Amino acid sequence: MVPSNPMTGHSLRVFGLRFCYTPLDVLSQPQGRGDGERTKAMIQQGFPEKQGLYDPCCEHDACGVGFVVDIKNRKTHAIVRQGLEILVNLNHRGAVGADPLAGDGAGILLQLPDALFQAEARRLGIALPAFGTYGAGMVFLPRDAAARRQAEAIVAETVATEGQDFLGWRDVPVDSGILGPSVRAVEPVVRQFFVAKGSGTADQDGFERKLFVIRKQVSNGVADKLGEAAKDFYIPSLSSRTVVYKGMLLAHQVGEYYKDLSDERLVSALALVHQRFSTNTFPKWSLAHPFRMICHNGEINTLRGNLNWMAARRHAMKSDLLGSDLDKLWPLIPEGQSDSACFDNALELLVQGGYSLAHAMMMLIPEAWAGNPLMDEERRAFYEYHAALMEPWDGPAAVCFTDGRQIGATLDRNGLRPARYLVTDDDLVVMASEMGVLPIPEAKIVKKWRLQPGKMLLIDLEQGRIIDDTEIKAELAEAHPYAKLLAETQIVLEDLPADVQPVAPDPATLLDRQQAFGYTQEDLKFLLTPLAVSGQEAVGSMGTDTPLAVLSSKAKLLYVYFKQCFAQVTNPPIDSIREEAVMSLVSLIGPRPNLLGRPEDNHRKRLEVRQPILTNEDLEKIRGISEHADNAFRSVTLDITWPAAEGAA
Repeated sequence: MVPSNPMTGHSLRVFGLRFCYTPLDVLSQPQGRGDGERTKAMIQQGFPEKQGLYDPCCEHDACGVGFVVDIKNRKTHAIVRQGLEILVNLNHRGAVGADPLAGDGAGILLQLPDALFQAEARRLGIALPAFGTYGAGMVFLPRDAAARRQAEAIVAETVATEGQDFLGWRDVPVDSGILGPSVRAVEPVVRQFFVAKGSGTADQDGFERKLFVIRKQVSNGVADKLGEAAKDFYIPSLSSRTVVYKGMLLAHQVGEYYKDLSDERLVSALALVHQRFSTNTFPKWSLAHPFRMICHNGEINTLRGNLNWMAARRHAMKSDLLGSDLDKLWPLIPEGQSDSACFDNALELLVQGGYSLAHAMMMLIPEAWAGNPLMDEERRAFYEYHAALMEPWDGPAAVCFTDGRQIGATLDRNGLRPARYLVTDDDLVVMASEMGVLPIPEAKIVKKWRLQPGKMLLIDLEQGRIIDDTEIKAELAEAHPYAKLLAETQIVLEDLPADVQPVAPDPATLLDRQQAFGYTQEDLKFLLTPLAVSGQEAVGSMGTDTPLAVLSSKAKLLYVYFKQCFAQVTNPPIDSIREEAVMSLVSLIGPRPNLLGRPEDNHRKRLEVRQPILTNEDLEKIRGISEHADNAFRSVTLDITWPAAEGAA
């Protein structure tokens, strides 16, 4: 368990709204874009322009989630009705605006309803092939007819370019009359298109990868060619296994708005639902959940660091499965999305790149392992190895996920979001943010429990069973010799010999150095002295009237220019010492392994530092590291001083 990179912003709450501002913002430009490009991308996502203390990069949401699933994969319309009922019973976890018919968003994810689509396609003169060999795309299109035709042309052209067969369009029947005036004003045109598997695509998994590439290519093409109209284009789902019905709707409106959902021909063995509460953000049709693979209650508080690292590893990634298609996926995470949408993009990449659904979720949301003495060594080695591949997307987060064949949920290692589930005697599993979302007789319930911190609930519909958390993780931990791989590639700074003693500090120049580096009497008296005397951090008031470093005329320490991006609502600050059971300060130095490569092909050394403050002895170890790391690393000492007589640099 390693902390996400602290490339985060600085937040301010004014009258209940959260604004963010970032000193040194130039250091954290995700995807390598400039400020103008980033703002343009976010406007395309439908947010206001960056202005004053508002920056659309700080969009978050927190919500109610749930799913119902038939363990034996029996597809019925009853599951759809139960999913919608869960959604209605989570209504109190959503929000409305001044327009009482304007919700923050709600939706439902289902298995692909083959019977419905086959019948509707025949009515339209479209011949759909067998289930598993065609995909359906749900699309939000611009209301402007010319822009809509242009977007539809891009879809058809991209499908053909990627070697698949474009079959045609279907208008999704909707009831716009139930929408409030503010929602109707931004309502998109909702259509579906069908794609048949091309002759050069081997199997359904390969077809899913192609549909993934097509969706990314279409989205990028529309953004490039449609300009301002691109903000009204969005593909909620494109898959041969699942379909998503969602929008800027209230919970009870989802089943009323989408007439397909009341059609008895629409059947599924699972229903994943979500009611959005967009905390301090702007609701949008595209930002309603579920996304393509997940829905999420909570917030990803390490988002900026996660995005920067995903962008940084772009040129180090190769994939045997995706091949040259990998380059077509960028930008992998479009800017201006919510934290949940970004997480969904990262999960998609891992799954389409060859990881199992459970494996990918364990990488993105690892359980606490560094300070857990009860964890077996194989599982610990699994997490420690993957810490170099993927930094945690830290919550608080309760995330439900599915690929249409498996469905599950996991809780982050702090466990600060509720998630409860039950199992019935007729093989039904109901999971939600709270109990009571479905009226199930007590006599039918064989198990009630809650998701625990770091634990996973997984139902495999193809196997027809619940897979226990211990079984999931034992199987993945034993799949490769992770402990052996760590021994071959890991260098721990604390274990290196101290061949050269550090230069002893000079007491005579101590005051000069303290002044040069910006230490104050207050720092020494109220912060450092209590730490040295008692080993405890000084306790003070929550607020501070100290001027921001970037606005101060006084010399400041470098770290004062950076502020932690605190959580929005309910999360207490985390102390890495007092909370060592769920937090680690381990940092990794060295080239990042190929995220989509095989463990056996990773022979790159990595230097592991257990905490970020380096002593003089640590610096001397790093200075001579080439002698102890088989020349895997070289160190160079740079002189950053200059003659004072020459004046300021």
